Amino acid sequence: MIEVSWPQVSARRLQRAGLGAAPWGQADPAEVVAAMCGAHAQVMSAGEASVALRLDGATRTHLREALWDRRSLVKTFGPRGTVHLLPARDLPLWVSALSSVPPGHATFPDGVRMTPEQTDQVVEAIREVLAAGPEMTIDELSDAVVAATGPWAGDLVMPAFQGMWPRWRQAMALAGHRGAVVFGPNRGRKVTYTAPPPAEPVEDGLGGLVRRYLTAYGPATPDQFAQWAGGPVRWAARGFEGAGLEEVLFEGRRAWVVAGDTAFPSDPPRGVRLLPYFDAYVVAGRPRELLYPGAAAQRALAGGQAGNFPVLLVDGEVRGVWHQRRSGSKIDVTVETLRDLTPAQLRELDEQVERVGEVLEGRPRLTIGPVAVGPHA
Repeated sequence: MIEVSWPQVSARRLQRAGLGAAPWGQADPAEVVAAMCGAHAQVMSAGEASVALRLDGATRTHLREALWDRRSLVKTFGPRGTVHLLPARDLPLWVSALSSVPPGHATFPDGVRMTPEQTDQVVEAIREVLAAGPEMTIDELSDAVVAATGPWAGDLVMPAFQGMWPRWRQAMALAGHRGAVVFGPNRGRKVTYTAPPPAEPVEDGLGGLVRRYLTAYGPATPDQFAQWAGGPVRWAARGFEGAGLEEVLFEGRRAWVVAGDTAFPSDPPRGVRLLPYFDAYVVAGRPRELLYPGAAAQRALAGGQAGNFPVLLVDGEVRGVWHQRRSGSKIDVTVETLRDLTPAQLRELDEQVERVGEVLEGRPRLTIGPVAVGPHA
């Protein structure tokens, strides 16, 4: 059995994530997002930055063109029910995989929770009303869903940011996982929803997603995949069983890679990178104690959850956090380091800050010092 170390795994993951010494150059954003296994886009600007930072010369405008003009990307509900950018061509695989998550894994309290029959009604209502017409705002979609199902769907029982949401909204992510809805272009400041692009269904999406995840972030285990995807471990283990995998020893522990995918770099990881909120690399990266060593776990994780802080990545490990504040075209970037950087690393950091400014289409200024704001600031 092949034995691999953390430096070997870290170097390979960085290469495959477009964060190594040789980024993806002028690749299509959809190719980048495919290799990332989706780009988290709950905060859209962070999702745009995640992808654009991996490409030479790309900006958030290029990402929006790929999403809304060329439609090579799609914005929908991905792993863990969170909003992601996914390659449009791969949407059937994602739908097949995520729709196979057993029902009841995520539940709502009594008085809020819908029955399985009500959930199916809502999902099919979303599918039908969006297939029949143009993009809808959430209020327009809500009226249509309640009209198609019944007043119970409109009961305001779900706590929301500044009020209560109607009962049917608890099925929104599931509707995305079942291929009934994706996001449409904004109508002014309002989010819209629309029907997914037509495509042939995929049968073994779960096995396919396991292989893609392991190609990007392996070696890994079924429980790590389950945490990343948002399903139970038994479901993940079933996907591992039929995916054509090979067992390795990763830092002395059993883990899996795609069969035959056992080449690892001999050189340790090198380089300085600034990664935005919920970058796919840190969200999927495990074990956490290796990616966030020592003080990084206390400073850059929030209750063990990765992504709440933008991070400074040095030689494949989290070694700080950062924050950007925009005022007009000016972007103030503050980087808090947990260890002193060498002169060469400081030059790389300057280059990264310039690249952040290019991606966000502004003029950046770097300050090295404490980041005073909390997560999600």
